[in-house]
Amino acid sequence: MSTTWEQAVGFGVEIPFVTHLGFDLTLFADGRSEIRYAPKAEHLNSFNVTHGGALMTLLDVTMATAARSVAPEMGVVTIEMKTSFMQPAVPSAEGPLVAKGELMHRTATMAFTQATVFDAAGKPCAHATGTFKYVKRLATGSRTVNALNTQPGTLSTD
Repeated sequence: MSTTWEQAVGFGVEIPFVTHLGFDLTLFADGRSEIRYAPKAEHLNSFNVTHGGALMTLLDVTMATAARSVAPEMGVVTIEMKTSFMQPAVPSAEGPLVAKGELMHRTATMAFTQATVFDAAGKPCAHATGTFKYVKRLATGSRTVNALNTQPGTLSTD
């Protein structure tokens, strides 16, 4: 992972699916984020272009990272997300896909965000808007919670 990703405290948490996809966080500051992603063969669909689920994950993580960049001690959970696919995101030898996210508005507990995925030529492939809730712990049932899955050796925010 990059130094910037580590500054996001490894995104603050361990997310095995993000690690598997190979996202590289290159910007995490002031309500903005940027993640580079080079899709692998196993991330493609039957048309040999990046699977929409991988792109939605990229958009989701990019928006969440933009929201967390102003409050890195907090986690965020996705409340809603709307995605539009504009053109196929074709893997390219010329460079990775680049997702750019922005925190558009924040309240004490909510973040309103947007993100766009661009191909190696700089053309937009997919765009999303999302609403996130800031949380320290995630309720998992009527009487249980899961704390953030922090990296060993980091301080708890609870």
